[in-house]
Amino acid sequence: MAQLIEFPRRAAGKAASAVDSTIVEPLRALWPAYSVDDYGRDPHFIAAMAPLLRMRWDVSVGGLQHLPARTGALLVCNARRWSMSSMYAALALSEASGRPVRFVGRPDIAPASSVLRRLGGLLAQPADVLSALRHHELVLVSAAPTGHARHAGEVPHELVGPAVIAGVPVFPVATMSSAVGRGARAEVGPQVRPRKKRRGPLAEVELAEQVQHHLQRMLDGFGGMQTGVAPIDWLAEG
Repeated sequence: MAQLIEFPRRAAGKAASAVDSTIVEPLRALWPAYSVDDYGRDPHFIAAMAPLLRMRWDVSVGGLQHLPARTGALLVCNARRWSMSSMYAALALSEASGRPVRFVGRPDIAPASSVLRRLGGLLAQPADVLSALRHHELVLVSAAPTGHARHAGEVPHELVGPAVIAGVPVFPVATMSSAVGRGARAEVGPQVRPRKKRRGPLAEVELAEQVQHHLQRMLDGFGGMQTGVAPIDWLAEG
């Protein structure tokens, strides 16, 4: 006749408690539970990833005086293809300003979606952008990517529309990074003010065109980013 062997539950419980107190508790102290905010951004995860991110980008930041201290705002940056400018600019501006800056454009595909959400990424949906702006968040969207670092692509008016609806200011953020080095730059420009007060879709279209124009002017004014010699830097950035 087979003999039933009972698992020693009390001993197993004591062993699990010992493991929990010696390993899990220190990790909980370093990485508190519920550290993720309402939009999925995890500052502890960002702090843990910061050394790796700095190995890729060394970002200089300027123009922080233009950003509001507490209210929401929409930031719009240019993008070179495959440069991930919205992500490195958002992280650098967050660290420099002390306010979370969320970037728009994370994919809705695991596991990349989960990682980028923890870094502050939002889906490229007007409803998500509007919700964040109404909760006084800084949100960074990017223009259409181009093949040259000094060209500002078309600004998506459907993502500028939430700023018009929420009544928050819009700021251009000129970005530039080296394709072969770590050097990068994110410069916040003055607020872009609409030429005329309009209602309806035309307002967001005109504002998007103005932002693109301001971005291009800022990029035209950028000097050499690394060496100060424009032709050499242009080769590094291209």
